[in-house]
Amino acid sequence: MKKGSIIDVPGIKVGHIENTDAVTGCTVVLTENGACAGVEVRGSAPGTKETDLLDPVNTVNEVHGIVLTGGSAFGLDAASGVMQYLEEHDIGLDVGVAKVPIVPAAALFDLPVGNGNIRPDKQMGYQAAKKAAIHDFSEGNVGAGCGATVGKITGLENCMKGGLGTASIDLGDGVVVGAVVAVNAFGDVRDPETGEILAGPYDRKEEKLIDSLEFMQHHSRQSILPGANTTIGVIAVNAELTKAQARKVAQMAHNGYARTIFPVHTMQDGDTIFVLATGGKRVTTDLIGTMAAKAMEQAIVSAIKHAEGIPGIPSYQDVK
Repeated sequence: MKKGSIIDVPGIKVGHIENTDAVTGCTVVLTENGACAGVEVRGSAPGTKETDLLDPVNTVNEVHGIVLTGGSAFGLDAASGVMQYLEEHDIGLDVGVAKVPIVPAAALFDLPVGNGNIRPDKQMGYQAAKKAAIHDFSEGNVGAGCGATVGKITGLENCMKGGLGTASIDLGDGVVVGAVVAVNAFGDVRDPETGEILAGPYDRKEEKLIDSLEFMQHHSRQSILPGANTTIGVIAVNAELTKAQARKVAQMAHNGYARTIFPVHTMQDGDTIFVLATGGKRVTTDLIGTMAAKAMEQAIVSAIKHAEGIPGIPSYQDVK
């Protein structure tokens, strides 16, 4: 059965750009007609832009796009390119003298994987926005998942390839909840149905996966810098939500992280989830949030299963 994609949600377009030589890239989710948005940051080392704006007590109610990017904080520059693209198409918050596109963003750390001197920038963000469409897109080593890795709790030398994944769930009556996520976790990723470790620290000599939780119990110190990881994602739904409800859905969607990533929300991660509500339908927040977590689970597993190994870093496909 086809698991679906975030583009199954009406009003959502997705575009990717990557530099395969530098092993980095960005993913853009466009809501050209505007969408109510919320966010929940649970990792302790985030790299983000415009997340304060999404606080329910603050004024602006709609966003026009979300950027997921590699390049650590440098990569947040990609959002400027998305803003340029949207402004050229007369999309944004009308402030009288201009229309200002509202484009929050989150970054993951992929600098050690390829060429750390090349990061997603304004031009890459513009090109990703230009490519945004409602067509099916590839998963794995694309967009923000290009340089993503997982299983760094025992050191970068034992990591495996992460990637970008997507999924959607049809709630009936024309309502769809979708997810897209770039998986770049500190710990390992497990199948939520079986508990099997799909990708994580991989002992090259023994040719076996290391259980991150067991490793933590016996090694009180890890050498990874804070912020050197981070899983970032977007949930979308074609339903009516307030900013407060959108934030609640983002909080519930983090359950999808917690059921697949071990450990999660650590001091080393900047785990972030955005929520976009494009409107049109009325569904309970509890149903949307519960299914958002399920869609996120599926997207995370898909990211790992579609990832391809790169020199020195094996993937699920290589070791399964």
